[in-house]
Amino acid sequence: MTRILFVCHGSICRSPMAEFVMKDLVQKAGLEAQFHIESAATSTEEIGNPVYPPARRKLAEHGIDCAGKTARQLKRGDYDAFDLLIGMDRANLRNMHRICGSDFAGKLHLLMDYTGHPGDVADPWYTDDFETTWRDVLAGCQGLLREVTGA
Repeated sequence: MTRILFVCHGSICRSPMAEFVMKDLVQKAGLEAQFHIESAATSTEEIGNPVYPPARRKLAEHGIDCAGKTARQLKRGDYDAFDLLIGMDRANLRNMHRICGSDFAGKLHLLMDYTGHPGDVADPWYTDDFETTWRDVLAGCQGLLREVTGA
């Protein structure tokens, strides 16, 4: 089983979008028994809060339900519990290294590294542009799924 943890600052926009997009892609591919997928935050600001309403609406536009999801913080033990820890931007990645310690097993990555245009996933918290974030997250998750399954 491949265990993937998506990580962003508050875990109410980008990382839960990635969690539920990836779950949807995996389910549509008939591979749900081969994956365990979650999301977490590098900060404590939103712990316990649900997915941000515009992010929920964007997922719902594509038939994806994220009901019941609440933000939790990344813990050092997540490094051992997951095969891949995928950050949404470089600041997330720096904080992931700080929280997890060293990346001796090469588990920490950026989502957009699985696309043809590496960089940061657009942050809709500041832009309110959830469509661009949707496109980034979808492209990243599709590339990640190809990478992990070898398809």
